[in-house]
Amino acid sequence: MATIAVTGHMDLTAASVPLVRAALAETLAPHAGDLVGVSCIAKGADSLFAEAVLDAGGRLVVVIPSRDYRERKVRPDHAETFDRLVTAADEVIVLPYETADRHAYATANSELLQRADRLAAVWDGEPPSGKGGGTADTVLEAQAAGIPVDRIWPTGTARLR
Repeated sequence: MATIAVTGHMDLTAASVPLVRAALAETLAPHAGDLVGVSCIAKGADSLFAEAVLDAGGRLVVVIPSRDYRERKVRPDHAETFDRLVTAADEVIVLPYETADRHAYATANSELLQRADRLAAVWDGEPPSGKGGGTADTVLEAQAAGIPVDRIWPTGTARLR
């Protein structure tokens, strides 16, 4: 059984969503029916990955960075998707932080990697911002740990700027 975690950008353009969705489905297809996907189910890449895992017949493990994450960080336009994915998950891990901050996000990303055989990175390839806990930071952490990284950034994919 393959355990694949995800990291990725939250700010994908609307036109990028179907491109990323198709690329994720293609990446996960070889593991269909024998897959565990690990995601923080944030808006954007994380949720698209979680949906692709479920579509491939896989099990979903959700890592939530803090106790207040749902109330304080999930915006109304993502709440329905977030709640649906939490309900569909086989396991939900809520980290012991009261408030979601960079430290909680970095710990959540480390938790993803501790469970992963591979990392799917919906990543534009830009270096870390220096704030910590971001997509590029997680890719570097995975590489340092020897976890194979599948970069997913189909032609035409862009971020909101």
